[in-house]
Amino acid sequence: MASTIKNLSTFSGGDLPDITLKKFGIVVSEWNDEITHALMSGALETLLKYGAKKENIIIRSVPGSFELTLGAQTLAQDQNIDAILCLGCVIQGETPHFDFICNAVAQGITTLNLKFHKPIVFGVLTTHTLQQAIDRSGGKHGNKGDEAAMTGIKMLNII
Repeated sequence: MASTIKNLSTFSGGDLPDITLKKFGIVVSEWNDEITHALMSGALETLLKYGAKKENIIIRSVPGSFELTLGAQTLAQDQNIDAILCLGCVIQGETPHFDFICNAVAQGITTLNLKFHKPIVFGVLTTHTLQQAIDRSGGKHGNKGDEAAMTGIKMLNII
């Protein structure tokens, strides 16, 4: 597992674009909110640290990770928004629900990237346990929210 040897919040490589005038959307799931709010905090901190202006960051909440794609689509339709971060957490349970949700969200976000030709970042934790989610939302493996924000910033160089 890659994150067992790497802190997700450590960034390296490449020139970063000037994001002072860029607009970001963040769609965050309310399900597992103690985890997703930590992801959102990490994403916000990273965006602000690298030059985004608070007034250029729009945050929308959705009930669960499955709804991230529709939330992201509504933001993607706004031509003024340059990149969107989708933040959620799905923890494996005893049913195949986990697989269906994770696959649907991954495919939905991929489709939105191609449809809207702008970075729409998959910042969804897909863990076996709550502890793994904690470790990746500000714990010993950093914060996947940081990683999602940095991915959005770096992808602006490509678009």
